[in-house]
Formats: sequence, C-alpha cells, structure tokens
Amino acid sequence: MSRTAFRLLMTVALLLAPSVAFAHPGHGEGGSLLAGFIHPFSGIDHLLAMTAVGLFAANLGGRALWAVPATFVAMMALGGVFGAAGVSLPFAETAIALSVLVFGFVIFSGMTPPVLAAMALVGIFAIFHGHAHGTEMPVGGSGVVYGIGFMVATTLLHGFGITLGLAIRWFDDVPRRRAMQACGVAIALIGAGLTIGLV
Repeated sequence: MSRTAFRLLMTVALLLAPSVAFAHPGHGEGGSLLAGFIHPFSGIDHLLAMTAVGLFAANLGGRALWAVPATFVAMMALGGVFGAAGVSLPFAETAIALSVLVFGFVIFSGMTPPVLAAMALVGIFAIFHGHAHGTEMPVGGSGVVYGIGFMVATTLLHGFGITLGLAIRWFDDVPRRRAMQACGVAIALIGAGLTIGLV
C-alpha cells in the first residue's frame, strides 16, 4: 500500500471512529427531525454502507454519480415506511451487515456494472437499512419528520463518499487504484466482522 493510500485510509478511519457501535439505541422521545438525522450515525453498519454507496457511485462516474445514491435514498424511504408500519422483514440486521461487506468488495474489486445493475444492487440493500430506521423510530413522533431526518443524513453520508471518491480519482493511476482498494478492503473487513458478529 502506498504512503498516500495509507494516510487516506487512516483519515477515513479516524473520521468514522466515533460511530463504532453496531447497536442502534433510541434517540430520545418522539420521532423528531434530529432523532431521524442522528440515527444513521448511530451504528458503523449504516455509516459505512452509506459512505460506500457514495464511493461506489464516484468510481462509476457519469450518470451513476447521482442515480445510484438517489436510488438508495428512495428505496430506503420505502423500507422505512414498511418498518414504521410494522411490516416484518426477516434477517434485516444480517442483510444490513452483509451490505457493508458486499459494497466493500465491489469497491475493492473495481467493478463497473451497468448503472441499472448498480442501482438494483444498492436499492435491494437500502430497503433493509430503511426498515431498520422505521422500526426503531421513537414512539409518538412524526414518521414523516423522522424520515426526512434520516434521509438528509443519508444524503450527506453519500456526499461524503462521493467527495472522497472524486478526490481519489485525482491521484495517478496506480495510487488511485490502491487507495480505492484500501477503502474497499477496510469496509469489507468490517462488513465481514459485522456479518459474523465479531464487530
């Protein structure tokens, strides 16, 4: 790994360190905008998956730069409606953890699927992320306001991933590939730990 890639990886790790808890605690009474906004930051699973979607989109470039994150947000909102309505979604937490692993692997491998395939991939996992947000909405609040909060936070995390990915694209060819691979490996390893219950 190049020195530049290592520094980039350490920077990302330091930025993500405060949110290492996988559990999703409640965030006060009522489904407020702030509670919804905070929720995606409450677990490293959501945090990494949403950042990874931005990295993936930046790596694909072109129309994918907005279409892939927009698909995630839209499908996450749908999943949130299901969760708030009490619709059961088996293996939701496992699917969320697996999304981190899958997104990390895709970034590491440098895969460039067609935009529609990329949208489908992130959209499927987004439903599970949204379901978790919806089921964990505090009782007695506004689902719409809470939903807006977690959608705004998700968009910001996508933006962070996109910004990071576009910054990496300024590197020369070999450092760029290594930096993206380093990000992918870090995300995938944490995803593997989440999937098997080690993190």
